[in-house]
Amino acid sequence: MTAPAPGIGLSLSTPANLITLARIGASPVLFWLILRAGDEGGASWVAVAIALVFAASDAWDGHLARNTGTVTSAGAFLDPLADKVVVLGSMATLATVGRVSWVPVALIAAREALMSGYRVYCARRGVSVPARRSAKWKAILQGLAVILTLVPPLAAENSPAREGFILAVWWLAVAATAVTGLLYLLDGRRPVDPSEGAGGGPR
Repeated sequence: MTAPAPGIGLSLSTPANLITLARIGASPVLFWLILRAGDEGGASWVAVAIALVFAASDAWDGHLARNTGTVTSAGAFLDPLADKVVVLGSMATLATVGRVSWVPVALIAAREALMSGYRVYCARRGVSVPARRSAKWKAILQGLAVILTLVPPLAAENSPAREGFILAVWWLAVAATAVTGLLYLLDGRRPVDPSEGAGGGPR
């Protein structure tokens, strides 16, 4: 039997990475709550609370890793993965219950899949595509779109103003997702400035 690579178990068991893994493992709870409230468009205060806990844990795990000096390559991989699982899973579930259209969900998912493939392609060419600060705003807008859609008063029927507000936030998230994707495509075509680093934040 081949022995595991040194440090892998330790890197996964840091407090920050355990928080990230817990967020991935608990994500089906949020999806179930959305499905359970399907008659209300997936909206419920319990779902809002769970989504806010996930958002807080996303900020906390990175803060914890930096402050304790336990930033790991595993964490750099797991943190954006957890974001995608929670956000894309929630978006797909909201589309499943008919609360939102599949179009913005599909566009955001396509961008995320494209960027994952593009980073692999760049890595094979020896080109690093560091995380941009704008990607954090993209992640915030995506999360905000999900959380606002889960708020019961904003899911009220026969309210064009509220529906228009939710729709505007979703398409703003789509626009931010597309723009950051384009910026990363351009980054992969030029030499990397070492001062930018190779952070493992949202992409």
